[in-house]
Formats: sequence, C-alpha cells, structure tokens
Amino acid sequence: MLMNNAGVTRDSLLFRMTETDWDTVMTVHLKGAFLMSQAAQAHLVAQKYGKIVNVSSVSALGNRGQANYSAAKMGVQGLTRTLALELGAFGVNVRAIAPSFVVTEMTDATAARLKLDVEEFRRVGAENNPVKRVGFPEDIAAATMFLASDEASYITGQTLYVDGGATIG
Repeated sequence: MLMNNAGVTRDSLLFRMTETDWDTVMTVHLKGAFLMSQAAQAHLVAQKYGKIVNVSSVSALGNRGQANYSAAKMGVQGLTRTLALELGAFGVNVRAIAPSFVVTEMTDATAARLKLDVEEFRRVGAENNPVKRVGFPEDIAAATMFLASDEASYITGQTLYVDGGATIG
C-alpha cells in the first residue's frame, strides 16, 4: 500500500507568485506522487495486488491565491484516474481523497500568515459546510482506511471528497 501525502503551500495571488513557488508546490505534490507511484507499482504489479491512495484537496476545484496548489491537486486527481486505468488489470486500486479544512499545523500556519486567530479561522472554516464543523485528522484517517481496505476493492479511479458536504452546494 502506498499513500501519497506529502504537501506544502506557497500561497500567493497569480501576479505575485514566483516560478519557484509554482515549481516547489508542483514538485512536492504532483511529481512526488508520480515518482512514488512509479516506484511502488513495480512491487504492486509483481504481487498482483495493491492499493494507492493519493491526497488531493477541495482546493483542486479552485481557491483564490492557490493557483499552484489547486493545479497540483487537480493534477493528482488526473494521475489517480490514469493510474487506475493502467494498473487495475494488475489488481492495483488507485483512489484519491480530497479533504477540505482539516485542523493541522498547515491550516494553523495559514491562519498565522493571514494574521487571524486560529480559533476564529477554524470557526469560519466550520461555517463553510453543511455539518458546521471543521475536519480532524481522524476524519481523513477513517476515510483513508476504508479506501485502503479490501472492502473498497470495487472502487478505483475515484476521488472521495471528505469535506463536511462543502462541495455539494
């Protein structure tokens, strides 16, 4: 089983974003997932069984100040679909999970960068979905465990949005 979960942010509006900011985010998120999947697939195909779970984000659908991050995360979804097509016949399932606001050091750092109180930032994040709460790492872990399990053996090429319903509106 492989989980591609490396991530960084280099948020900036397009007119201020540097090529280095673009390249850093693309390299960590998209190239990293590609290289790790390429290395793992040899072993997974040889054993005719395996799971790859890629981490995308609801930001793949577009997010102000995150052209690099959004493009990389949508690229992860395209990579997921393509690898599912290529590896499915060899018993390898490939899926992606796309969280929304999850309480992490990265979202706390975003609050600090925006000069917002962390608790207020979380409260506003909670208001942006039907369940009226932010996500926690345990929410993402539970969905990932399902996607990595044999109970999900008929699911491949899909992206599961774990977002408290934020993308249904």
